[in-house]
Amino acid sequence: MHAVVASWVRVRLRTAPGAATALAVLVALTACLAAALPRALDRYEDAGLRRAVAQAGQGRSSVSVEAPTPDIQLPAREQEQALRPPALGRQYTQILDAVPGPLTVDRGQSAYGVRSGGSLAVFDPWIPRPSGLPAKVSLYAQSGLAEHSTVRAGRLPKADDAVTARTGTVEAAVSEATARSLHIRVGSVVHVPTAESGPALTVRVTGLLAPRDPAGAYWSATPLLRTPALIQVPSPDPDPPKYWLGALLLAPEAAPALLGTDVWPVRYWQLAPDTRALHAHDLKPLTSAVASLESGPALGRARAVTDPATQASTGLDDVLGSYDRLRSGVGPLVSVAAVGGATVAVVVLLMAGGLAADRRRAELALLRARGASLRGLAGRLLAETAVVAVPAGALGLGAALLAVPGGRVLRPVVAAAAVTAVACAALPLRAVLAHRTVRLHAPREDAASVRPSRRRTVAELTLLVIAAGAVEALRRRGVADGSGTSGTTGATGSPGASGASGDQLVSLAPVLIGVIAALLLVRLYPLPLRWLMRPAARLRGAVGHLSLARAGRTSVSAVLPLLALLTALTTAAFGGSVLTGVAEARDRTALSAVGADARVQGAGELPAGLAGQLRRTPGVRTVTEAGVDYRAKAGSNLTPVTLAGVAPADYAALAARTGLGAFPAGRLRQPADHAAPLPALASPSVAAARGTAPFTVQPADGPTVTVRIVAVRDRTPAVPGTDFLVVDRAGLNGGKASTTTLLVTGDHLDAAALRRAAGASASVRLRSAERARYVDSPLQSGAERVYLAAVAAGVGYAVLALLLALLRAAPERAALLARLRTMGLTRAQGRRLLVLESLPQALLAAAGGALTGWATIRLLSPGIDLTAVALPASAASAGRAALRTDPLSLALPATAVLLLAVGVAVAQAWWTGRRGSVRELRAGDAR
Repeated sequence: MHAVVASWVRVRLRTAPGAATALAVLVALTACLAAALPRALDRYEDAGLRRAVAQAGQGRSSVSVEAPTPDIQLPAREQEQALRPPALGRQYTQILDAVPGPLTVDRGQSAYGVRSGGSLAVFDPWIPRPSGLPAKVSLYAQSGLAEHSTVRAGRLPKADDAVTARTGTVEAAVSEATARSLHIRVGSVVHVPTAESGPALTVRVTGLLAPRDPAGAYWSATPLLRTPALIQVPSPDPDPPKYWLGALLLAPEAAPALLGTDVWPVRYWQLAPDTRALHAHDLKPLTSAVASLESGPALGRARAVTDPATQASTGLDDVLGSYDRLRSGVGPLVSVAAVGGATVAVVVLLMAGGLAADRRRAELALLRARGASLRGLAGRLLAETAVVAVPAGALGLGAALLAVPGGRVLRPVVAAAAVTAVACAALPLRAVLAHRTVRLHAPREDAASVRPSRRRTVAELTLLVIAAGAVEALRRRGVADGSGTSGTTGATGSPGASGASGDQLVSLAPVLIGVIAALLLVRLYPLPLRWLMRPAARLRGAVGHLSLARAGRTSVSAVLPLLALLTALTTAAFGGSVLTGVAEARDRTALSAVGADARVQGAGELPAGLAGQLRRTPGVRTVTEAGVDYRAKAGSNLTPVTLAGVAPADYAALAARTGLGAFPAGRLRQPADHAAPLPALASPSVAAARGTAPFTVQPADGPTVTVRIVAVRDRTPAVPGTDFLVVDRAGLNGGKASTTTLLVTGDHLDAAALRRAAGASASVRLRSAERARYVDSPLQSGAERVYLAAVAAGVGYAVLALLLALLRAAPERAALLARLRTMGLTRAQGRRLLVLESLPQALLAAAGGALTGWATIRLLSPGIDLTAVALPASAASAGRAALRTDPLSLALPATAVLLLAVGVAVAQAWWTGRRGSVRELRAGDAR
C-alpha cells in the first residue's frame, strides 16, 4: 500500500472507530449468512438423499451383479473352480474396480457368493405345512458369514476344497427367525432334491445365527437370508394356500455342491452403496454411474471379468429419480427466498456506503476542490473500507464454516467474497458518482421537485419488461417445471445453461416486482404530498404544513431503502403464504386420509358398546358410526367398489364439520317405499361409470341392494379413496348393517386413552399423527427452515435499512428541532413534527409492501404447486397445494414497519430534547 494511502487509512480509522466497527459487524454478519446458506442447502439436500436411499431399503438400493452357471460344456472341475471363493473373490475385486465414481461401494456390507437359481421343495415331515404344501428352501453360499453374524447355538458350517457336484452331505446354518418358523434345530437334517431324481442332497444344520446388523445390506439386500417368508399361492379362494420359504446358509467352500441340485446355481456379487459418500450435488454423475452399471461401459467391464451373460439390476436409479423430482419441486421455492434475502442484504450494504458518503460529503468535496482525482479518491476510500471489510468478511466466512459443518467450501467462499466486494465498493462508487463534477454545493435532490430523467425512465421501463417476462414465465411453466429435471435452481443445482438462466429469472420475479413497485411509488410519492400541501397550509398550526414540507424534501435516493423494505415485505408475504399453504395442504391431506380427528377401524364388526366408551373418553366431542365394505361389487359386471353405510343425519353433520363433501342429510335417507332404489352419494369416477340410473350393489355380507346416485362428491370422511358409494345404513341388510369404522372428532384427543378403549380389536389413527408423518424427508423440513431463515434475515435487513435511512437524516432533523425550539416549538410539537414527517414514507412502504406482496402472490400462484414441499411422494394428495394469500403475513410486517418508523421518530425527538440545542446551533461543527 502506498505510504500516503496507508497514513490516510490510519487517520480515518482513528478518527471514526465507531463507524469502522459498525461496518465490520455488518460485513461479518452478512458474509456469515451468505456463506452459511449454501452450506445449509448442501447439508439438508445430502441428508434428504441419504434418507431417500435408506427408506428405499437395501433390496432396492443395492446393485446385484449376477452371472449364470458356468458353461455346461466345460469340464466339471472347471465348473466347480468357478464357484469356489478364490475365483469369486478375484472377480469381486475386479468388479469393485469397475464401479464408476462418484458411486462408492460399502465394502463392509457388500458380499459375493453362489445361490440356487430357484427354490427347492423339501418333503421332510417335521417341517411345518400351513396348507398342506411342502416348504421350499433356497441355498446360499455367501462370503463373510462369520463377520456378520453371531452364533446363538451350535457352530458355523464348514467345508473344504473336496466338495464337488457329487458331494452328498453339506453343512448349513440358519437364522433364528428361520429356525423358529421352520422348526429347525441344531442337528436337523434337510433333504434337498438333486438333478435327475438322484439321491437327495443332505444338508445338516450346525448352527443358529443372529445377524449383527439386521438392517445392513448384507442381510437386508436379500431379506430371505434372515427372515423366512410365508408365500401365498395365487388362487381365487378367499384363503389361498400357503407354504414356507426359507434360506439355508452354506459355507462358501460348499458352493460346488449346488451344481448337483435340481436348479442351476447363480453366481452373484452384491454391491451396497456407501450412503455416507452420497451427495446431492453429485446426483447427475451418480445417475450416470448407476446407468453405466446396469447397461453401460461398467457392465461391459464386469462381463469381461465374469461371464458374457452377466446382468446387473438395482432400484437405485428409481430412488435417485424420485429424489430428483422432489428436489426439483423444493429448490425453486427456496431460491425465491434466498434471492429476496440476498437482494435486501445488498441494498443494506449499498445504503451503508451511501450513508458514509453523505456524512463525508463536505470532506470529499473539499478534496476534489483541492485537486484530488476521482481515481485517487476512489483508491483511498477503497483502501480504508477494505482494511475493515476484508478481515470482517474472512471472520464471517470462518464462523459460517464452523457453525454449519458439511457441504462444499467453494460456494461459501464465493458468497463471502461477493459480500466483501460489495461492501468495499459501495463507498468509493457512491463517492465517485456524487463528486464527478467539482462543485461547492450539492444540487437539490428533493423528491417533490426533481423530475425523472430520460435515462431513468428507460431503465425503469427495461426493468418493467424483465419483471413482466419473469412473471409470465413462472405462470406458464411453474417453479417445478422451470427447474428442469436434473436439479434445482440457483444454489441448489446446476441445470443446463438455458434452463438455468430461465430459472434465475423466475427466482428473481418477486424481487423484480418489488423493484418496479419501489420505482413506481417513488414516482407517485410527490403527488399526494402536493395535494395535501394546500389543505395543510390553511391549518392554524405550523406542524402539519412543516412536516409535509419536510417529507417532500426527501432525497430521490430514498428508492434504495424503499426497495429494501418492499423486497423484504414481499418476500415475507410470499414466505408466509408458502408456509401457510404447506401447513394447510398437510392438514387437508391428513384429514382426507383419516376422515376426522381420529379413526377407529376394525378388520370386522366392532363391539356394540365401543362407540359409547369412546364418547366418554376425554376430549371426544362426537363419534359417528359407519360400516365400510371394501369388497362390495357394483353392477352386473361386479365392478369392485367401496360401500359405506351411515346414519344420514350424523354423517352429514360430520361431513359439514370436516369440509369433506358436505351434503343435505335428507338426500341420503332411505325412501318410505323400501322397494325404491336407495339414494347414494358417489365419487366422480363411480358416478361417471354408473350415471343416474338405478343399479345393483352386492355387499360382501348381506343381500343385494338397488341404489341410485343422487349426489357426487370428491371426498367423503368414511372412505379415504376416490371410488366409493355412501348410502343409508338402514337400507342395508334389513337395517342390521354392521359397524366397522368409528369417526371421532374432538380437541386434544388422548391417543393412549382411545387405544385402551378400542382394545386389540381395532386400530386407532389420529389426524395429528398422520400429519406428522408427512414430513419424511430432511429435504422438505430443511427447505422450510432455510425459507424461514431467509425470510427472517430479509426482514432483519429491511429493518436495518429503515434505521439507516432514518440515521442518515438524523443530524439534519436534530438541527431543525434545535432551531425551531429557539422560535418557541415545544417538545410535544417536536415529537409530532418528526412523527408526521416520517409517516408518509412509512405509510408508503407499509401500504406498498402489503400491496406488492398481495400482487406477487396473485400473479405467481398459478405457476406454483407446494405439493413437493408439503407432502412426501407416498402420500395421497387431497388436491393441488396452491399458493394462497395469507392476510397475517401481509399485515404483520407492514404494521411493524409503521411502528418502527414512529418509534424511531419519537425516540429521536426525546433524545434531542435531552441533549439541548446549543451544540446543534454551532455553525460549522461536523455532525
